Amino acid sequence: MYPQQVIDALRHVRYPGTGKDLIESGMLEDDIRISGFEVSFSLIFPKDNDPFMKSVLKASEVALKTYIDPNIAAKIHTKFIKSSINRTSSIVQSSIKAKHLIAIHSGKGGVGKSTVTANLAVALAQQGYSVGLLDADIHGPSMPKMFRCEDARPYSVEEEGRTLIEPIEQYGVKMLSIGFFVNPESAVIWRGGMASNAIKQLIEDAHWGELDYFLIDLPPGTSDIHLTLISELQLTGVIVVTTPQPVALVDARKGVEMFRNEKVNVPILGLIENMAWFTPSELPENKYYIFGKDGGKKLAEELNIPLLGQIPLVQSIREGGDEGTPIALQAGHPAAIEFDKMASQLVD
Repeated sequence: MYPQQVIDALRHVRYPGTGKDLIESGMLEDDIRISGFEVSFSLIFPKDNDPFMKSVLKASEVALKTYIDPNIAAKIHTKFIKSSINRTSSIVQSSIKAKHLIAIHSGKGGVGKSTVTANLAVALAQQGYSVGLLDADIHGPSMPKMFRCEDARPYSVEEEGRTLIEPIEQYGVKMLSIGFFVNPESAVIWRGGMASNAIKQLIEDAHWGELDYFLIDLPPGTSDIHLTLISELQLTGVIVVTTPQPVALVDARKGVEMFRNEKVNVPILGLIENMAWFTPSELPENKYYIFGKDGGKKLAEELNIPLLGQIPLVQSIREGGDEGTPIALQAGHPAAIEFDKMASQLVD
């Protein structure tokens, strides 16, 4: 092992305060020491209570093990440009001042949860509400692409003596995602604790301002992130997204039961059935139930939860997500009208 390998590995770690990697940000001190598989060096942070310090240190250690050797033993020291006002945890409060905090959940991946979340957020914003959106899917963040702001890099602002992350605003929606802070071509190899801490930082150390609705795009399944958000936030409720396919319904049922568990006890606001049917343009009167018929509708009836809507399998919805222009932006489009109705049902 030699110093340049350490430098190259740390180029894969971004500092959220600048959006640049640690080397480009000038955060690596010129004190690398190597002995066999042991390495020590210092990282320079802007201040001693830097909100990103823990996650950057963890990410640096992971980068060394990932890009050099998994057997590396790293000792990372911290240095500071300046000291700042001491503050206790009792006064470090969430920056979210939202009337309603709503999580969007799916039991499994691939059912269109993020697509639904993006379009609901846009539909609410177009109805005149102030909307925030947190992409809490650490390992598969998709909101930057769906909102066509993959190259955006949040910056920091000073607010009441605190340094906060300024969310990216697009289509009237304030948004943060781990996708803004990591290399989009690299996998995020974080354990549950690291992922949960990153989510907490995006919630507590961001300048969200006052919101009517704060939507959280959860990762699929059930994990530490779900428990972290439930314990950290007083959620208004959860929306469950599924397809009518039996395999998806099994996992959707598990998700509902998790939130209904007496130790969790988060209200289920409703269920959305995505990819409910396909209608070819040349046969507008026909419906083809590719993934099964009314599976989500029947599950909602069985579990006694509202069915917020059934979304057909429409090519333009997929294209809108891939191109970064959610279909809800296209006033008058049948799918946009459907998302607008679902947003109104959610408000009700």
